[in-house]
Amino acid sequence: MKIATFNINGIKARIQSLTNWLKQAQPDVVLLQEIKSIDENFPREWFESMGYQVETHGQKSFNGVAILSKLPLEDVVRGLPGDINDLQARWIEATVIGKKAVRVCGLYLPNGNPVPGPKYEYKLQWMQRLQNRAEELIKSEEIALMAGDYNIIPQREDAANPDDWTTDAAHLPQSRASYRKVINLGFTEAFRIKNYDAGHYSFWDYQAGSWQRDNGIRIDHFLLTPQCADLLNDIKIDSFVRGGEKPSDHVPVWLELEA
Repeated sequence: MKIATFNINGIKARIQSLTNWLKQAQPDVVLLQEIKSIDENFPREWFESMGYQVETHGQKSFNGVAILSKLPLEDVVRGLPGDINDLQARWIEATVIGKKAVRVCGLYLPNGNPVPGPKYEYKLQWMQRLQNRAEELIKSEEIALMAGDYNIIPQREDAANPDDWTTDAAHLPQSRASYRKVINLGFTEAFRIKNYDAGHYSFWDYQAGSWQRDNGIRIDHFLLTPQCADLLNDIKIDSFVRGGEKPSDHVPVWLELEA
């Protein structure tokens, strides 16, 4: 089972870029972030014609997450539990029925800037709710993963110029500590199991020629339960997508499971 995460930065603006990559990469499941579309306006039929089941949790102009799947989906849940007043569309999960059933959770973690301020407080509160859901996944002993744009630079090796990010919400000690608390529940950060060195990025800003200078950061991650980590074959970042026409500022990250 090939599963990808991709912050598309606007489904309407990137539909052709996404389509080109889907045809080339042929993932079974894609977790999308920042679709920036309400459910009714998502180009569902376009992707259904490519063989994908489409589930969305949209929001006008901002945020929004979705699942595209060539395999059957069951028990779709929209919204991260823990705050009934949170109207931001940042979480979607479902069970993918392949050779094995895999619970996939797609997330778009809050950016948190500027710091300090209410946006950063919201980020930390959201991460506490994420930890609570992660604890449930570990206790369930399911084959499960949480993937998406975490807006977290876990360590210095995950930034081309780490000193540029020391005051950013993505790399503050408290942010990284909250991220580690989730991993320490028993999750595996899939990319670092297969890749130990620096120089791997999933995001390049549109400003100041970041892509041309390879001034990137790695903020798109897969966290796997132990039962899921046992099935991991490979994981890659398709960085070439950033050099295409009308690209997102993120690129797809994908893994393959024996499932």
